[in-house]
Amino acid sequence: MDMEITIPQDDPVRLASAQLEELDYRELYRAYSFTGRKSAAEPRIIFEVLVYGYMCGIYSTRKLEEACRKRVDFMWLLQGEPVPDYSTFARFRSGRTKEASEGLFYQFVRRLEELGETEHDEVFIDGTKLESRANRYTFVWRKTTEKQLAKVREAVRREFGRHGISGNVTLKKLRGLVELKRVSCEKAGILFVHGTGRRKPPEQRAYEKLKNLLEKWEDYEKKLFVMGNNRNSYAKTDPDATFMHMKEDHMRNGQLKPGYNVQIAVNSEYITGVAAFPNRTDSGTLHPFLRRLEQRHGKRYRDVVTDAGYESLDNYLYLEENGQTSFIKPINYETQKTRSFKKQIGRRENMQYDEREDCYVCAAGRKLAFRRESTQRNRQGYFLTTAYYRCEDCTGCPCRETCCKAKDNAPKELTVKTDLLRLGGLSRQNIETERGITLRVNRSIQVEGAFGVLKNDRKFKRFLTRGRTNISTELSLLCLGYNLNKLWAKCNAGRLQTHLFRVQKE
Repeated sequence: MDMEITIPQDDPVRLASAQLEELDYRELYRAYSFTGRKSAAEPRIIFEVLVYGYMCGIYSTRKLEEACRKRVDFMWLLQGEPVPDYSTFARFRSGRTKEASEGLFYQFVRRLEELGETEHDEVFIDGTKLESRANRYTFVWRKTTEKQLAKVREAVRREFGRHGISGNVTLKKLRGLVELKRVSCEKAGILFVHGTGRRKPPEQRAYEKLKNLLEKWEDYEKKLFVMGNNRNSYAKTDPDATFMHMKEDHMRNGQLKPGYNVQIAVNSEYITGVAAFPNRTDSGTLHPFLRRLEQRHGKRYRDVVTDAGYESLDNYLYLEENGQTSFIKPINYETQKTRSFKKQIGRRENMQYDEREDCYVCAAGRKLAFRRESTQRNRQGYFLTTAYYRCEDCTGCPCRETCCKAKDNAPKELTVKTDLLRLGGLSRQNIETERGITLRVNRSIQVEGAFGVLKNDRKFKRFLTRGRTNISTELSLLCLGYNLNKLWAKCNAGRLQTHLFRVQKE
């Protein structure tokens, strides 16, 4: 059978092969060493088959092996090489090829820019939560761990009191006491016994009690170390995964599942960056994600377009510091248009601001004058300013019950985050311009459309590997396959070098 005749000239496999042939595979060959058992096919061929499998929605290594034996397009892609078995694909997709796979993905992203398919004028960023392959019920919670650790420390404190040890209760002192007990038992010739029906000596029971407390303390400290400062949970079978709410709730009870917060950057309908984070919310991922994109691309995007989940003062300050224009939709942007919001007369947004006198005017016409200002430095190193406004007298105000929640006739007070108010206002102005409206419409089409294709059309809703290193390889293969499909579709539709969809005016 002549596969050159069987496969059409405009088939996706031909475009994928032609584009992947242009990449530099030296780093992949260094990562995929041939020491030990030799692979059935070259690393380049295995990589191309994996990428094409992800283009076709085939993620299982056993199904990939079956496709290589039965499908003409996969046979053509193998170029006469022996068919790799499923274990070869699985080993290749393991963590040792992470850097090489990511490098090949960003090589193709740079190639798209060279072809004029992408640019660095704007970037659309969004995130979704994908479930880990970890066991759903092997969880570790921060509150439970801290509670049990406190109980262990209290038990150790009592043991220190019995042994006449004063001062703070520390792990170092406990290790020293356990070692002292062990040495004293050896010098005394105490014979440790184990098993049913054998009574342990008092010295052995005392030593084992202290040793058990030491093991528990070390175990709880290890769990807290794995969680770090920004997580409250993790899975025992995948410590990098955090328990979070998922849209795919098979039990329909809001059960938390181990997963990752996957962030993608889209430009001109192509995915130009991808990363997985343990954060349950999107606001804490924008800063490190943009920094990673800058490192990989060697340049910054001019306009950053996101939804309301990314609004935070730290993100505004980071964009201003790096000279990037913020098109972040405010959290209460849509809520402010509702009647119920406008009826909340005690909110700052529903009060008039007198810039000349620097005061707010409430619904009753009374002024909330500026009182003081404070500046503090946050954990990211930014200096944040807070302004405080207070009404001189709220006595007899007919709107007091609706406006003020303070008790004992205390005057109405407002706390205003000056930097957030300023930068949030600028971002609001940006999204309401003609370009801002165009970018908001394109964000909904491009980045949310990309997630729709990956999760609903390609049915990629759960990782097949564990660990942040391995899932990064999966994401690189997945996004590279998506970009190749998008290039093929735009080529067939005659839409090459198009970047934004035009907004249809009514």
